[in-house]
Amino acid sequence: MPVALFMDVHVPRAITSGLRLRGVDVLTAREDGSDRLDDPPLLDRATALQQFLFTNDTDLLVEAARRQQDGVLFSGLIYAHPLRVSIGAAIRDLELIALTADPAELQSRVQFLPLRKGT
Repeated sequence: MPVALFMDVHVPRAITSGLRLRGVDVLTAREDGSDRLDDPPLLDRATALQQFLFTNDTDLLVEAARRQQDGVLFSGLIYAHPLRVSIGAAIRDLELIALTADPAELQSRVQFLPLRKGT
């Protein structure tokens, strides 16, 4: 069953557009009206929507690690360093996750991109 992705404000529009062209269900924080939220409420919002949060923001990694340590559930975080993952590789990897991941698989987990080395 395909899963939806929730895009942090730090994510380039080209990634969101590319995913939509491939039929991936994507909602941006800006579209949702949550683009001004701090990191904890933003992760809460993604969890309430049952969507995986995709970000380039290292502060969200800190928040996810805190929740993992404290046993606080969240829907899952996908992180890509903006200088280490091309837009094309991000689109390809996010599409794969959206089409094949089980929501329980990523619950309270951080997934780093790229999925494969050298991409």
